[in-house]
Amino acid sequence: MSESGDNRPGPTAQGVDPLGDPFLRTRFAVPVRPATFLRRQRLVEHLDQALGTPLTMVNGGAGAGKTLLVADWAAHLDRPVAWLTSDATDQAPGVFWAYLLEALRAGGVREVGEVGCPADAGSVDHALLARLAAELNGRDRPVIVVLDEYDRVTAPEIAEQLGFVLHHAGRGMHLILVTRTEPLLPLHRYRADGTLTEIRAAELAFTPEEAATLLELHGLRLAGDAARALVERTRGWAAGLRLCALAAQQSSDPETYLKEFEAGQSTIADFLLAEVLKRQPAETQDLLLRVSVLDRFCPDLANALAGRRDAEPILAELHRANAFVEHLGHSWYRLHPLFAEILGAHLRVRFPGLETELHRRAAEWLRHSGPLPETLAHGAAAGDWEFTARALVDDLAIGQFFTGLRSDDLGELFSRMTPDATGPETDLVRAARELSDRDVDRARAHLERARQQLDRAGRDGPGTTEARLSCALLEVLAAGLSGAPGPAEHAARAALDLQQDVPPELLDRHPELAALLQTHLGSVRLWAGRFDDARAALCAATAGSGAASTALPREESLSQLALIDYLNGWPGRAERRALAALTDAARFSLPEPTGSGLAHLVLAAVAVDRDELDDAQALLDRATAAQAVPPDPVTAAGTVIARARLQLARGDARGALETAGSAVPADVASPWAEDHTALVLCAAHLAEGHPETAVQAVEDAADRHTACAVAAARAQLAAGNLEAALARLDSLPAVEHSGPAVTVRATLVRAQAAEQAGDHATARRLAAQALLDARRERLRRPFHEAGPWLSGLLRTDAFAEQGRNWLVSRRGPDARTGPDARTEPLAARPPALVVEQLSGRELDVLQRLAQMMSTEEIAADLFVSVNTVKTHLKSVYRKLGVNRRNEAVRRARELGLL
Repeated sequence: MSESGDNRPGPTAQGVDPLGDPFLRTRFAVPVRPATFLRRQRLVEHLDQALGTPLTMVNGGAGAGKTLLVADWAAHLDRPVAWLTSDATDQAPGVFWAYLLEALRAGGVREVGEVGCPADAGSVDHALLARLAAELNGRDRPVIVVLDEYDRVTAPEIAEQLGFVLHHAGRGMHLILVTRTEPLLPLHRYRADGTLTEIRAAELAFTPEEAATLLELHGLRLAGDAARALVERTRGWAAGLRLCALAAQQSSDPETYLKEFEAGQSTIADFLLAEVLKRQPAETQDLLLRVSVLDRFCPDLANALAGRRDAEPILAELHRANAFVEHLGHSWYRLHPLFAEILGAHLRVRFPGLETELHRRAAEWLRHSGPLPETLAHGAAAGDWEFTARALVDDLAIGQFFTGLRSDDLGELFSRMTPDATGPETDLVRAARELSDRDVDRARAHLERARQQLDRAGRDGPGTTEARLSCALLEVLAAGLSGAPGPAEHAARAALDLQQDVPPELLDRHPELAALLQTHLGSVRLWAGRFDDARAALCAATAGSGAASTALPREESLSQLALIDYLNGWPGRAERRALAALTDAARFSLPEPTGSGLAHLVLAAVAVDRDELDDAQALLDRATAAQAVPPDPVTAAGTVIARARLQLARGDARGALETAGSAVPADVASPWAEDHTALVLCAAHLAEGHPETAVQAVEDAADRHTACAVAAARAQLAAGNLEAALARLDSLPAVEHSGPAVTVRATLVRAQAAEQAGDHATARRLAAQALLDARRERLRRPFHEAGPWLSGLLRTDAFAEQGRNWLVSRRGPDARTGPDARTEPLAARPPALVVEQLSGRELDVLQRLAQMMSTEEIAADLFVSVNTVKTHLKSVYRKLGVNRRNEAVRRARELGLL
């Protein structure tokens, strides 16, 4: 044996390695694929393309399908493949190279016979490596060398030698490393040179379609959604899917097994425990078991759970080794879902009772350094409800029960809170849950207990300011749901005072608190009829943060502002605010239904005023479907009034009377709700031919509400009391806030009075003024309600010309107008609507509609959501008086808009 350790014929001729042991021929064999192996063409094609680079790395965790993928690909090639399955004994360079040279010979590369073979297990002569590289470089066709399980080769010397041969072999060798870990080769250099092809875990993972096909090879069928769920749970892990399939074959109900199998009690558990966990040192095993209770973790959190300080290098090494520890970036990690399940089961068996303590430690650490949702989840898992409720309240996050974002998650989490949990924070959480379920009485009981405990604690106790502020917010919400203006104002003042003592950054983190406070304060002021004060609070809510957490309060505030506009007789303003409310909410794709449905309710009421009854019914149905049960008093009263007015418009006076008589539970009565109910009752009695009863229904409200005074005057005219009607008209309340819906009706009643008094010129002048004022808002109902006296007047040429383009409504086949239907103005004329001015954004949508763009394409082109486009389209259709896209384009062209 030479000093260099290089005897050319040497031991190779005798079939033994440098240690004198026979070569293990199984290490040169290309693994056999099972009958159920699935050839995945996308990966095969990637390996084919990889032949253009000298080095390919297939890197994935245990059972990722690396070896079978490369073995199947190699078996179908028409060129030599030298396969070597690495072994832990290959740390000695002489042994490694002896096996690699023998693998080349076994693969049919005869030229390496003259290279020689290391005779010393511990070293290899550099000249031998140079001869090997030269022989390979001289080949006409490259030899493919596959080093399987290369992660077992950890000697830096071997990596350096392999890099030398790979570089100098040139195009004569294509090296494929199948490994669980990053090899010691200078991969950054290969990447920079473009000489490396990588296939990693993400690409090796099965897609749902591939998983379904794999299951079919095992005689199993799984629907698309179930296949996606299985892939999500296994992360597309090849071994996991195959083990699941094999176990399911033994089950009496394979499909149910695949959906519900317990990872900790399966062959998957045996695989991962043997291949991953038990390969780790004892301290690493302990760390993995402890972090199994976490969805994600960083080194500091892992140290807190394990009571140690060395988690950072351990986690980095586990990730590098593809040991089912995934790196999320910024030093955060997570376990493979199945691995986490199995470790959790192993933890419960090995350390009974420790899981609860680990959740408690995680909650404590996260309370100061992590996100609130994870803090709450671990606090709940630990069963420490006082801590969990306190964390929520101290963070001022109690308002998240009402934002539509995390409401369901919080409700589900705290539904598990045990009755023995005590403290003001637990009562506040219970109150929030009851309020989110609309149970005001039970919520008030919890709030009273919380208030008493906070009073006993004093104002200077830890966390009491946040708890008192949360209590005040919930009291305002409770008052809003029960229609109690006094308590709402008192609680709102307390909340505003307490905000001065809260760190500004905490308030900034939870803008929903101020938005909810102002929204519900505005609601209760609206209920009390204090429209100006309500508008101030509601505008403050809409002017606040535009974050997703305030989207629902903003929608509610805009909807209530729209209702105020409607109640004041401004349907156009009301419509614009209601559409703005829906558009604002649609930006954040909140789960539907959201809010109270008040925006759709306002739009339904506006549609009734415009005699668009089919639209009104659809909007009313949508509003009702979106309402919480029971609805707040404002929404409940609005629903009663809108439904009754629609029934009146359809000729169902008896139904309108019954609907208007529906009780709206509230702590105090609402003046506007009473007034508008009186308007409905008056109109219904008139429709039934009982003018005296109609006068009585509205007389009490006539002195304080302009619309009621107008209705009273109209009822007096119907009863034949001209002088009483004129007196009522002459003493109308101030009308500075009254919009066209009120003034047009007032003008028509004056015109009717003038007509009855024989002053036909004044009647015509007033009717013309009413037509002009109504046209801007497309108000048709006042003319349909006016009665027979107006029909003849409107049939004259002058008035018919004014009414031709807009006064006739478009209705479904069942539309009726009641007793006055036979005298409906211009009934014989074709329905043609004047165009209300389209907004700039609506014109943008219309132009793209004319280009045959789909709703999704319009949304993408305008950088808005699909829901926003749908809202604009609905408005365009309504303004053009059409129901379909092609009709909208045709009508727009007729009007010169396109």
